[in-house]
Amino acid sequence: MKPITKETYLQWYEEMQFWRKFEDKLAAVYIQQKVRGFLHLYNGQEAVLAGAIHAMDLSKDKMITAYRNHVQPIAMGVDPKKVMAELYGKVTGTSKGMGGSMHIFSKEKGFFGGHGIVGAQIPVGAGMAFADKYFETGGVTLTYFGDGAARQGSLHEAFNMAMLWKLPVVFICENNGYAMGTSVERTANHTDVWKLGLGYEMPCGPVDGMNPVKVAEAMQEAIDRARRGDGPTFLEMKTYRYRGHSMSDAQLYRTKEEVEEYRKIDPITQVLDVIKENSYATEAEIEVIDQRVKDLVDECEKFADESPFPEVQQLYDVVYEQENYPFIPHRL
Repeated sequence: MKPITKETYLQWYEEMQFWRKFEDKLAAVYIQQKVRGFLHLYNGQEAVLAGAIHAMDLSKDKMITAYRNHVQPIAMGVDPKKVMAELYGKVTGTSKGMGGSMHIFSKEKGFFGGHGIVGAQIPVGAGMAFADKYFETGGVTLTYFGDGAARQGSLHEAFNMAMLWKLPVVFICENNGYAMGTSVERTANHTDVWKLGLGYEMPCGPVDGMNPVKVAEAMQEAIDRARRGDGPTFLEMKTYRYRGHSMSDAQLYRTKEEVEEYRKIDPITQVLDVIKENSYATEAEIEVIDQRVKDLVDECEKFADESPFPEVQQLYDVVYEQENYPFIPHRL
């Protein structure tokens, strides 16, 4: 694994802080009705992403996830201004404003969504890994899903085929405890989701999803296994989300005291503590990072605010063009 150095911690702090503030800004503009529809925020789960990115080879590895998907493409190199514009429904967005919150996508950067159907991305991720094996690209697909989606039957089909064909895929359950609003204890007679891998003799196990170092170590081992042709791994990231399932979630299923307890092991605070304990940065230098994060978030908001909405013509440009029906001109 790449060494985890002073520079790693400073990068982690700045990126994780940006992801958190980016989501906070989206929550604010959602209330202003600048972002419509559903909005699922990632606050609290940043270590899962930071650790994974540290272990990935972004030149060939891919990622696919569910609908809590705003910051992942940013981590993989997508312009955050375009991500926010997509959430605003603006033509400058990643899908020209036609995908919205749950459907951020970038083939160029290896991020394949953003899927609104619960668990749909699990077999798709396995299929992407099959393509990598078939074409011998050397790439590995990271396939994310939540603890609720772990109850989908398609998971078992995907696990079975992935093991049978030794596909280069890492399955990751981001277990934030509540799925949409029902605790893990109430959805199955077992609470260790990672044990689902045992039925397929798939290497599997739990990971401290609040600590980016633990995530990076587990991800590196799983990615290395996949890349050398030994097949998939299933990791259960024990994490927590501070906000509700979506912005419409009243969070009646948990107490404020529980949320505050988890804030004591906040992933960003853990990283910042290491930075301070090792004198990686002074208070003044940390303030500079915080200001840089704030400025970038403001820049994203300004870009999204000032970008135009799509023209009506775009509705016709994004469907297949028929040669025998030339009456609707296409411009894409």
